[in-house]
Amino acid sequence: MAEKKTKAKIAAKPRTKTKAATKAKSKAQEAAATAKVSSKADEFRTKTADELADQLSKLKKEQFNLRFQRANGQLEKTNRIRVVRKDIARIQTILTEQRRKAG
Repeated sequence: MAEKKTKAKIAAKPRTKTKAATKAKSKAQEAAATAKVSSKADEFRTKTADELADQLSKLKKEQFNLRFQRANGQLEKTNRIRVVRKDIARIQTILTEQRRKAG
């Protein structure tokens, strides 16, 4: 009887990963982490200063409208305020970078 219990416990015990499997997994994770992911900032960097200025004015108008909607209790997507604010900051940062490169 005792033999059956120990065999069942051994069979139910999860297998541990080998060092080679762990290394392979960590290399795959490293490669995925270093892979270039397109971000909003990269998309903004491809645009000209005029396009960025137009985008900036649109975002500021949207931010203005979102503030009014929030004050009136009509705003459903409250996270949109944060997203717009961060996009404005990104564009301003990229415009500053472009001015410094040019100047």
